[in-house]
Amino acid sequence: MNIGRNIYFDKEVGIIIQDTGERSGNVVETTLDQDFEVYVNLAERVRNTVDVIELEYGDYAQDFQTGQLKGIDPVTKELLFSYPDPQTPGEVTPPQPALSEKVKTLESDVLNTQMAFADTFEQLLSAQAETTSMQLALVDVYEQLLAFNV
Repeated sequence: MNIGRNIYFDKEVGIIIQDTGERSGNVVETTLDQDFEVYVNLAERVRNTVDVIELEYGDYAQDFQTGQLKGIDPVTKELLFSYPDPQTPGEVTPPQPALSEKVKTLESDVLNTQMAFADTFEQLLSAQAETTSMQLALVDVYEQLLAFNV
């Protein structure tokens, strides 16, 4: 069985209180009440000051592998990660939404742009075909006028 992680955080400021981590193998899923009993960080807190994000097994795997979870945006409930800064080795980026989510958004934007381009191209081809058809009709009319004047 594979169990995703629960990330408990302070509702007001988004500080991570407890990350249960992912579990797999011969494991049992716990309830939120059980987590509050088992984890000291949770047991010490007033329950209504804590919120939780329940992730499926494998969610944000690349982000957890390459970055470090720094907090949660308390308004949007987005996970905020810091990643190694490629420009400055040894430094990390400021906390930001998960890069995997940014990639999904960019892929979706690219797909939407490609579809819009295809639609526009199709419309242009149709307009060009209409124009060509009208030009041919005008040529026919012109030829008929020339034949009539002879």
